[in-house]
Formats: sequence, structure tokens, C-alpha cells
Amino acid sequence: MVCFCFLVDQRRKVWRTKPVAGTCSRCGSGASVADIKTSTRFCYIPFYWKSWKAIMCTFCGSILKSYR
Repeated sequence: MVCFCFLVDQRRKVWRTKPVAGTCSRCGSGASVADIKTSTRFCYIPFYWKSWKAIMCTFCGSILKSYR
């Protein structure tokens, strides 16, 4: 069971960002709308991916709101 944890992982990649009015509630920095692609990999081979939009902080990278 321990070996299985290291074989499966998720990767998040930010494709595009566009600045938006507002600030981050955690660090006070600016926010932006981002197109994000999440891919789930098994033994480093992607077998599932999903594209979605989210409002995220430009400094700390936290996701403030997601649109899935």
C-alpha cells in the first residue's frame, strides 16, 4: 500500500493568467484569473486531465475561488 502512494500523483499547471480587481484574503497581494490544467499520472504517465478556471493569488498562489 505504501508503494502505491508514490506511483500516483497530480500535477497542476497554470496556462494563462489575467489580472482581476481584488486582493488575496491571506497575504493581501493582488489576484488573477487563471486557466489551470490538472493531470493525474500513474507511473509518470498521464491518464486523466481536466481544465478549469480559478481566481488565485499572484504572490502566495492560493486558490481563492474555483470554477470547475
